[in-house]
Order: sequence, then C-alpha cells, then structure tokens
Amino acid sequence: MSADQEAQTDELLALESIYDEEEFHRTESRQRGKINLCPELPPNFRLIVKGEACVEFGISFLPPLVLSFELPTDYPSSSAPVFTLSSKWLSRVQITALCKRLDELWEENRGNVVLFTWIQFLKEETLEFLSIQSPLEVQTIGGQPHCESGQNQAEDTALEKSKVQELDPRAVQEVDHHTDILTLLLDFNEAQKQKEFDSKVFSCGICFSENLGSNSLLFKECQHVYCKACVKEYFQIQMRDGKVQSLTCPEPECMSLASPAQVKLLVGKDEFARYDRLLLQSSLNRMADIVYCPRMSCCMAVRIEPDANMGICPSCRFVFCTLCKRAYHALSLCKELQMEKDQQEKQRVQRVKDDAALSEDWVRDNSKSCPSCRIDIQVSNY
Repeated sequence: MSADQEAQTDELLALESIYDEEEFHRTESRQRGKINLCPELPPNFRLIVKGEACVEFGISFLPPLVLSFELPTDYPSSSAPVFTLSSKWLSRVQITALCKRLDELWEENRGNVVLFTWIQFLKEETLEFLSIQSPLEVQTIGGQPHCESGQNQAEDTALEKSKVQELDPRAVQEVDHHTDILTLLLDFNEAQKQKEFDSKVFSCGICFSENLGSNSLLFKECQHVYCKACVKEYFQIQMRDGKVQSLTCPEPECMSLASPAQVKLLVGKDEFARYDRLLLQSSLNRMADIVYCPRMSCCMAVRIEPDANMGICPSCRFVFCTLCKRAYHALSLCKELQMEKDQQEKQRVQRVKDDAALSEDWVRDNSKSCPSCRIDIQVSNY
C-alpha cells in the first residue's frame, strides 16, 4: 500500500469513528463520500420574517452544508480532494466563497490530509466567514418567503473574499427560487430539536420512572415531560368522559393543551377518530354562525350569514329555516316561532292575573281598613 493510500484509509476511518452515519457516509468501493455539516449557531439565534408584518422565530439548527468528495490516487501528496458543496438556504455566491476558502485551506495544508480541517471550518466558522448574524432575515416576495438575509448581509463580503466574478461550478444550491424557505428552515429546526429530545433521559412527573425522550411526551407551551404510557392513559380517561377540550398537561393548574398530532401519536385509530369528531363538534357548537342540517341522515354543519334565517346544507343541498328547522318558507314569519311567542305572551298575562288574584285574596284575609283613611293595614295575630 502506498503512503497516499494509507493516509486516505486512516483519514476515512478516523472520520467514521468521529461522526455518525447521518453525518458521514463513505462509499466503500471508492475513496469518496458525503458529509452533512450543520453550522454551529450561537445561543438565542433568531429568524426574522419581513413582509406585511415582522415576525421572529427562535431556532437552534440550520440545514446542513453537504460536502461531497472524492480522493484522487495522489492525495494528499499532490492533489486536493475533488468536491462539491451544496446548501438549501445559502446563495450560490456564498457557497462559491466557501469553496474558494476550502481551496485556500488546502494550499495552507498541502501534503497533509485536509478533510477534517474543512469540516471544522464549515461547522464552526461558516457564519462568521459570511458575516451572517442573528437575526437571519427571511423576506417575503410576492407572498412567498425567500432567504434574502444572508445574501443581503454577506454577498459583498463573499465576493470580496472569494475574489471571483463568476460562480464556482462546485457551488450547488439545492432548492429553486420557488421554495418556501421559511417552512424549510422551521421544519428542519423542529426535526433536529425532536431528534435531540429523543436522545435525552427524562423523569416522568406521574410515575417518576426514567425514560428516553423517544418514549416521552413534551408539552411545548410549558415544557413539562411525561412518559407516553402515563399520558396515554390520562388522555383516554378524559376522552371517555367526552372532555376533548380538557386534554391539557397533567401538571396541576397547568393549562398547556396537547396538540391533535400528540393525541394521534398516543391513542388508537378509533379513539382518535372519536376525539377528532367530538373536538370538531365542540368547536362548532361555540360558533354563533354555525347550525346543523336538520335532516337526520345528514346533520352537516352549515354556516349562516349574520341575521339570516335561511341555511343551505353544503352536503345534501337542503334549504331550511334556521329558526324552526323545517323547509325554508321564504319571507313569511316562522309559524313555530310566532306560536311560541304567542304562547309565552299568554303565559305572561296569565301569571300577572294569577298574581293579582292572589294579592287580592291575601289582602282580604289578612287586613282591615283604617278607620280614618280607609287604607288596608295588616292585622296582627298578637
């Protein structure tokens, strides 16, 4: 085995021992591979979305830079690794600047293995090299979010540092201009946070057992953690009682709600279908502009206009009066409503008459007229 082959083998074995399979993948048949490198972010790093309104998001992870490489037979003695560098959120100008910096690092270390040096630079120094600082701006253009901030902050710096006027063919931008970059960044951040959570150990606040995060449930609003077995049983008890609006954190006095996705993760398919149905029903019942189709075979929720008494079922197309729940009777007064009003008025008049009669009887039995002014006065029994 030549000195170059031995150096390459030792370098690749060392990288395999340092990084897991998701970060470092090696092609066994040839001396090439792929490295996924997430730039290290400072604490409290934020995204800011500028459009009609300005919104901020805190993030802990950005999508990785992907370094694909192949080692020539005369590496590291003479030739540098052949590589491409790709990203889903950096511009090609920025990736070009990084490619040129990797070339410079090779020149500084010519004759020595350089992959680990490249990895350290991309993980630890990318943001500083490109002058990217918090908050990272995501601008909305034509209603679609685009990651313009890094480009705005660092494009001039990148051009100056790379000292090139053309884009490097090794610089690859993995997404097109129509990609919703904000969703991409937030989804990746959530996935990485979940991965980090799954690998940690937590104590359940109900049974006090120790569990991996992958076997636990985190209520995001309050950050309380319980094992999935305890939360599942707690949810099932609440759902059996129809309390679908009360699937909150089990911590006393805590009102953090479980998301439907968390409920679906724990309970069975039939239980979740019932929960989903009851939750929808409960929500619709609280809406003043929602009534239900009166046909027993339908019962679809129907939205009505303010101050209107006509409903049109979107499912069976039945047109009905929202007051009496019968077929719509145009502009005529709802007979049932009028009958109800008439009956209520009769009952009110009768109550007044009955009260008056009782008063007269009581006065007659329990009072006498004053000899002087003739006013009725109560007679004492003593």
